[in-house]
Amino acid sequence: MNRNRPYSLAPRKKSLLVNNIFVVAAAILFGSSRRAGSFEMIMLGRLLMGISAGVSMNIQPMYLGESAPKELRGTVAMTSAIFTALGIVMGQVVSLRELLGGPQAWPLLLASCLVPGVLQLASLPLLPESPRYLLIDCGDRATCLAALQRLRGTTEVMVELAELEEERAACRGRRARRPWELFKDGTFRRQVISLVVLGSAMELCGNDSIYAYASSVFREAGVPEDKVQYAIVGTGCCELLTAFISCVVIERVGRRVLLMGGYSLMTCWGSVFTAALCLQSSFPWMPYLAMSCIFAFILSFGIGPAGVTGILATELFDQTARPAAYMVCGALMWTMLFLVWLGFPFLMEGLSHFFYVPFLGVCVCGAIYTGFFLPETKGKTFLEISEELHRLNFPGQSQGPMWRSPEVIRSTEL
Repeated sequence: MNRNRPYSLAPRKKSLLVNNIFVVAAAILFGSSRRAGSFEMIMLGRLLMGISAGVSMNIQPMYLGESAPKELRGTVAMTSAIFTALGIVMGQVVSLRELLGGPQAWPLLLASCLVPGVLQLASLPLLPESPRYLLIDCGDRATCLAALQRLRGTTEVMVELAELEEERAACRGRRARRPWELFKDGTFRRQVISLVVLGSAMELCGNDSIYAYASSVFREAGVPEDKVQYAIVGTGCCELLTAFISCVVIERVGRRVLLMGGYSLMTCWGSVFTAALCLQSSFPWMPYLAMSCIFAFILSFGIGPAGVTGILATELFDQTARPAAYMVCGALMWTMLFLVWLGFPFLMEGLSHFFYVPFLGVCVCGAIYTGFFLPETKGKTFLEISEELHRLNFPGQSQGPMWRSPEVIRSTEL
């Protein structure tokens, strides 16, 4: 094991464990805010939860992708989308007026974030560290072998260990990338463009906006005011259902098909939704069509963009650049989400019933880019993906980078 690494990134599992400190602190602030009569405690708790969400949504898919075998990498990584959708549904359910959505129980509703934090604190110590981190970053072959055997439940892991050794050899002499260096390095040109284009498309496609618009559409369709909250729960269930379906089929149909299919269907249903909004005063059944389009749009989002986009940083970047790629991805995601929520009221006011047209343009661009420029990564090792991307970045060269003998890399750097 190399004890003289000049750069170091905390282990994936340890980072996730430490991250729960923010969750516990936020839950305490939320639960005590009403008794203390302090709205500042709620604001601070929200800040801490935002930090926790930003860290976990980057490190968790990286840990899962690095720990899974190549045949199940997409399925395992997609579980992040499943539990994100499950969290949305659970939040919608517990916020019902009959449960914790009443005026007396809201401190408990906010403090309920303590439950997943405690579950993670109890379960993570039972899991091994990422085998790739152990071997490629730390050079600890014995611990990596033990982690592989523990994860796979068998001692027959030498073929996979040999693939990791090849990947370790490929990283010889290459230091960790900083986030800004990814934009200047030609070897990551296609990867960075894909990450920026598809990461932005996921946030700008209008899914979050349609959640915000759903309640008013349901009221227009005649759903009683006291029943709208149950219809909102249905939207979350739609995303959960399709995230589960995508998790099952991703290794059969591939990433590109799910992304193109999702964005194409979103374009279709978003167009019908816009037409229904424009004609809702002309035909009495148009609000019902608009309500149906909301469910169909969310179902289409869950098919591909919701989960597949989060896998890109894991599969398109090598071990030296993956943490930096997730930092770029996380910063991009939250920035775009902030811009959407900031600009959405102005879109509604300025474009009226046509407010969804800009989102439709994003969906079209996402489908086109995926079809023409995103390589398929289904069933490929990280080395095979790197070789294909090298050929795409440098089409004049006949072969990918030359791999050398194994050597501990100068670990991934934050």
